Amino acid sequence: MEKDDEVAAGGGTALVGIGATEYFRRGGAAPRTALDLAAEAVRRALDDAGLRVADLDGFAGYAGGLDIAMLAHLLGVPEVRFTAALGGGGGGSAGSVGLASMAVETGQAAVVVSVMAVQQSAYRLGRAASATAGPYAAKTDAATDFTAPYRLIGPGQKFAMVARRHMHLFGTKREHFAEVALSTRANALSRPSALMRRPLTVDDYFAGRMISDPMCLYDFCLESDGAVAVITTSLERARNLRHRPVRIVASASGGQGRYGHSVSWMNAPDDYFASSFHRSVAQRLFARAQLSPADISVAQIYDHFTPLVLMQLEDYGFCPRGEAGRFVAEGNIRWPGGSTPVNTHGGNLSEAYIMGMTHIKEAVEQLRGTAVNQVEGARTALVTGGPAAVPVSGLILAG
Repeated sequence: MEKDDEVAAGGGTALVGIGATEYFRRGGAAPRTALDLAAEAVRRALDDAGLRVADLDGFAGYAGGLDIAMLAHLLGVPEVRFTAALGGGGGGSAGSVGLASMAVETGQAAVVVSVMAVQQSAYRLGRAASATAGPYAAKTDAATDFTAPYRLIGPGQKFAMVARRHMHLFGTKREHFAEVALSTRANALSRPSALMRRPLTVDDYFAGRMISDPMCLYDFCLESDGAVAVITTSLERARNLRHRPVRIVASASGGQGRYGHSVSWMNAPDDYFASSFHRSVAQRLFARAQLSPADISVAQIYDHFTPLVLMQLEDYGFCPRGEAGRFVAEGNIRWPGGSTPVNTHGGNLSEAYIMGMTHIKEAVEQLRGTAVNQVEGARTALVTGGPAAVPVSGLILAG
């Protein structure tokens, strides 16, 4: 079978609707609640698909953030037939579409929404604001008692350790982190939805205040409010809806069991520590899709911190381990012109931080051919969720 035929044959489900609220800087959505934002995004996604609230019967989420009973009631959904959610924080974003796809393929539901709403008044990526702020927050337990005294509290401090290890092992430089920040900012400049519309230069990057060495201000994702929703249904039904279907070719989630919460505990195996912890998920994802990294037209890679974009490029096989610095320095992730355009919407770093859902939305737009920064001839897209605590996830879509 030719590779084009393999892509065309993949999957019995499709993404058919995308919707988003306006994106706000941290706290800017008040007095609206996360449920208000989620409901707006879901309605917009249904309208984009040409579906009604009455058609919706399933919810697939992650990070345990939304009260599905209240959301269904607020929307006026007649009957909920399926609900499920992945844990692990933003690592479940791409995997939530996999949950939706499984629900449709097994007949548990006919139309499933994956939705995330973020209001960052209670939690910041630089530090945990309370003991219940999320999976990385400082808690009094046997595990965090070994790290909290050293101020390894928020994910920024913890992933900085991973970044420093990668630099030590492979000679990765801050200039390589800067390339991720600069390329995603350049993509955001033309996006009306992006929160960051001011050009970023190399000098700006190195003048940014250090937050957690070696990561400065521009290595951290934004702190924002907003919601994004995407609708999954059967490929058969999708063909009769408003847009050309974007097929769900493959999804994978999980991670190595010994990793667990190791970004918090600092006890991952040495071979795995200086990585994005996606390697096993990536291998399963490409095997299920019967594709290779060379077949991917555009990659929407979870970018809460710039060094972890480099490590995901390695774990997903776009370059050998330890060579992501060289890979990005050669311009490979740039749009236009790069061999693997990355985060063409500006990502978590420069468009908005909605825990990875903007990446799925952008992948759909790319494969519809309607993206603001359209990759010419885009036929396949990779979306990743995380790095975070297990599960992390990956998704391959085809137009």
